[in-house]
Amino acid sequence: MILKDVNTAKFVLYQLQQSMQIGKNIKKIREQKGLMQKQVATAAGIHASNYSKIEKGEREPSIGALDKIAKLFQMSVDEVIHFEGKMPKEVKIKDKTVSEKLQLIEQLEDEDKQAVYRIIDGMLTKTKFKDFFQKNVASM
Repeated sequence: MILKDVNTAKFVLYQLQQSMQIGKNIKKIREQKGLMQKQVATAAGIHASNYSKIEKGEREPSIGALDKIAKLFQMSVDEVIHFEGKMPKEVKIKDKTVSEKLQLIEQLEDEDKQAVYRIIDGMLTKTKFKDFFQKNVASM
């Protein structure tokens, strides 16, 4: 019976630590984005006092509230939960050379890389079809 109580205590402690970490992450992100607690609470659809408790680790956000907070932050829920301290800089490929753009694509995870390649293939196919159609219809 003692073992069960010890395991229960460990689980409760673990849950408490996770809750506190999520709250700390939310607070760090909110501050880096220059938002007020009230703004985030309103976006999450929760009372400001409950939101404050979330940041302090005294209360866990619901899944729905966490999802709304993540969307406000323009992040995924996973990124909020596993936040590592600094907001990643936005990568803009507009001003990059072709080789730099290819290097950035190569750094993506395989699934994302394949999605980019499918988009490019689709655009190339569309362009070739358009050229073919214009040449053949114009000659009629």
